[in-house]
Amino acid sequence: MLLRTSLLFIAALAAFGQAPAAAPKPAAPKPAGAKPAAATRPPLFFKEDWKQSAAGGEHDISQESVGNPALELKLYGESGAVLLTGKAGDENNPIHTWSGECEGPCGFALRHKENMADLTGLARIRVNTKTSGFHVVRPMIKLADGTWLVGDRGDSSLRDWLFSEYNVADLKWLKLDSKKMVTNGNFVENVDLSKVDEIGFVDLHPGSGHGPGGWSDVAQIEVYAKSVKR
Repeated sequence: MLLRTSLLFIAALAAFGQAPAAAPKPAAPKPAGAKPAAATRPPLFFKEDWKQSAAGGEHDISQESVGNPALELKLYGESGAVLLTGKAGDENNPIHTWSGECEGPCGFALRHKENMADLTGLARIRVNTKTSGFHVVRPMIKLADGTWLVGDRGDSSLRDWLFSEYNVADLKWLKLDSKKMVTNGNFVENVDLSKVDEIGFVDLHPGSGHGPGGWSDVAQIEVYAKSVKR
């Protein structure tokens, strides 16, 4: 009798040890319709396609060359002039700026009359360019405090017109002398891009005149950013 009781006790212990572990409690269901937060892309801040004169052809660029009435044109560089040429609707020769007559570095910027641009977050710049030689088109900006900066990324396309996009947050910046159009110092840390007064492009090399050699063209421009009232 004692032996039988002991065997039953041992069998019970073995059965207890082999019992399956309790299943984990299911996770609490997410609220209906809940989705991960989506990245918010800013709207179009401004677009510029340029405007050709009635006479057409090649001529000095001016405020009359700006097609967007909300924008003001600013020119920078000590020598030579940025010119405008091209023809509306011609994808092989769109209306564009040309730096071939600049005897030194030169550039231009566009200033919105009513708003500054907030270039933080997912702000981006899109531009159609073409170049010759070793010339490169680089984005440049003027901050609300008057600081001029030029981006470390530049694009060049000798073969054909090329649309490029810059995610502004990914750019590194050097200070820029807006008179001489030359860079100064080391890369600037912690740039505040929340209030940008002017947005443009610079060619840091002098032009070589007509024909292949050294120049840059800038056609259509689009800036996607939040607006900040002046």
